[in-house]
Amino acid sequence: MKELLMITMSVILVDNFVLSKFLGICPFLGVSKKLDSAVGMGGAVIFVMVLATAVTWPIQIFVLEPNNIQYLQTVVFILVIASLVQLLEMILKKYIPALYQSLGVYLPLITTNCAVLGVTVLNIDENYNFIQSLFNALGGGIGFLLAMVLFAGLRGKLESNTKIPESFKGIPITLITASILSLSFMGFAGMVDGIFS
Repeated sequence: MKELLMITMSVILVDNFVLSKFLGICPFLGVSKKLDSAVGMGGAVIFVMVLATAVTWPIQIFVLEPNNIQYLQTVVFILVIASLVQLLEMILKKYIPALYQSLGVYLPLITTNCAVLGVTVLNIDENYNFIQSLFNALGGGIGFLLAMVLFAGLRGKLESNTKIPESFKGIPITLITASILSLSFMGFAGMVDGIFS
């Protein structure tokens, strides 16, 4: 249990997919203008990450490796993720149309979200077993949600700030803010090891 908590906390704080590995930057910058959209996207990414891991890990272990066709890993994983995102899109459209509308074009972009593909590939590369992979995916999704919510809050403050120089308004201040947020997560580097040792 200690190892699973360490994997989860590490991927949320230290190895955050968005702020440390720089995966999933497109939805991070695109959907983080409003808090409700950021939370919705984060929830959708958690769902897709965990489900994609639950499907891709057995495919890798029981289909690709025994048949010596690991070179198809990326193609197979992308097809699985695309199918899961289509399923999620249909569910949201039917049951939560407001969230479906607010996510807009970014919902289909989960298919190409590097963080989702990254977590499935890193689970294999790190030699995690099935349970460890699920906890890594859950932690990765929670870390993505945390980054989205924090950044949405910061962007909300930036929108109401009238003291930003004209040359920094828009994308420049957004990127500067994202880099400072990323630097702040570097402070967690030794914390997880210290807690669990």
